[in-house]
Amino acid sequence: MNRISLVFLAISLLFSSCASAQELSLENYLLNYDYESRTDMKIKSKELVRLLNDNKAQLIDIRFEEEYKSWNMPIAISIPLPDLPNNLSKLDKKKIIVTACPHKDRAIIAMTYLKTQGYQVKYLTDGLIGLAEYLRGNNAYNFINQ
Repeated sequence: MNRISLVFLAISLLFSSCASAQELSLENYLLNYDYESRTDMKIKSKELVRLLNDNKAQLIDIRFEEEYKSWNMPIAISIPLPDLPNNLSKLDKKKIIVTACPHKDRAIIAMTYLKTQGYQVKYLTDGLIGLAEYLRGNNAYNFINQ
């Protein structure tokens, strides 16, 4: 099974039931998915850093605990993907939630789940590796000193 099929299978299994009327069912999310939705679900490191500086976003690192412990971004909250449903209280519904992992496969699953739970959410398209690359030199200095 290829990677995309695995992601969609995982999404289907993860979101087979949504309990609250405020929540968006996965089916409705998919039925209403369009080019605007496709654009709106993504964010790059440069825009994320701007939103973090403006206190308008919350970065969620959804990697496994061992991965987070081996290296992490101190600006992120660690909530491993399997623990996400039981840790929604750590998320600020007033902010844009940005999900991230080294690349983007798990971040997309987390983003989709949070979307069905009523969060304003995006996934980091260049991943944590891209964010680390972006936050070097002057960008790191400017981010920390703003």
